[in-house]
Amino acid sequence: MTAAARERVAPPQGRGRLLAGTGSRRGLAGHLATFGPLAAPDGLVELVEAAGLKGRGGAAFPTAAKLAVVAARRGAVVVANGAEGEPASRKDRALLRVAPHLVLDGAALAAGAVGARTAVLAVSTGCPELQAAVRERQAARLDRVSFELAIVPDAFVAGEETALLRALEGAPAKPTLKPPYPFDRGLGGRPTLVQNVETLAHIALIARFGPEWFGEGTALVTLGGAVAQAGVHEIALGTPLADAIRLCGGADPTAEAFLIGGYFGRWYPAAAAADLLLTPDVLGAGAIVALPRTTCAAGEVARVIRYLADESAGQCGPCVHGLGAIAAALDLGGRGDHRGQVQRWARMVHGRGACRHPDGAVRFVESALEVFAGEFNRHASHLGCGHRVRGVLPVPVDGSSR
Repeated sequence: MTAAARERVAPPQGRGRLLAGTGSRRGLAGHLATFGPLAAPDGLVELVEAAGLKGRGGAAFPTAAKLAVVAARRGAVVVANGAEGEPASRKDRALLRVAPHLVLDGAALAAGAVGARTAVLAVSTGCPELQAAVRERQAARLDRVSFELAIVPDAFVAGEETALLRALEGAPAKPTLKPPYPFDRGLGGRPTLVQNVETLAHIALIARFGPEWFGEGTALVTLGGAVAQAGVHEIALGTPLADAIRLCGGADPTAEAFLIGGYFGRWYPAAAAADLLLTPDVLGAGAIVALPRTTCAAGEVARVIRYLADESAGQCGPCVHGLGAIAAALDLGGRGDHRGQVQRWARMVHGRGACRHPDGAVRFVESALEVFAGEFNRHASHLGCGHRVRGVLPVPVDGSSR
């Protein structure tokens, strides 16, 4: 794409990039008025590499590396991963609702870069805005790639790329052992590029405005719990947590800790977390929850680890036995103090699962035992904390997290 083409529309400034113009943008015409026309640039992979874009699905893997390895193979297919199984996150759903064309731009560009003719849009809900956007582009004959919308299970593990591909093939959404990796043999046995929908939207911006404009980049985060106004916000990467929390009106004075990165993330005491810089490696799935002192932290943690244990694909011992035992040991209805045993089990589980599910779950538990040590002590001594479990950490009920 020439410099003149880029200059047709001024690039978004500040942190509001993905969400630029969402208050007034309507349909394809509004999208093009906000971001300008899309033309595949020469050397997209090199542009993405220069921008330093990392995946926004949780793993923070370098995006250019995934593009390059799939581009080196033939017969590829692209899968846009919008299966947001993380209960504390709404960012992907929000993006698909307010900026579907930006995601489709990125999917079309990625498909062109890897030689794919098909891009599968995997979501856990119908997403009428995305369907309408696809129809608009088809009517305008805007893309060379064919878009296919697919509904996948609304389950935590369904967002893992191999589980997602199995679901798209009509099998249970369970991770598979690697190798083979999706880039070698994925959907239908073809080389497959699986990218989070937010990552694809960033690709569309980099293609239009270049890696210099991209700078450190931005990220969508879901802020919830003990904050004034829970919701999805866009932040500049490297923003201190305190500045991000101000976007939603600030945290409640009762906030005693923050969970950053969703249920595969870590806990941080409120007093020590204000200056924490929100980078892709810290943000994980992009969910931040402020936990107030007015709920039982030990009970909240126990509910989530029970949920994660139940979400196991049931394919390996660390998940089936390890997470199940940890969840049972942390159940406040049990007897005795089993934290030492839980910590030993966590070390035994780490790095031994068929996928990242057990690793993420024990990371959540280990940081909780450290940050909420005083509360766990009170429960172990049968004094209790004096608070009921309010369910500040969302846990799906009857198979539905929404």
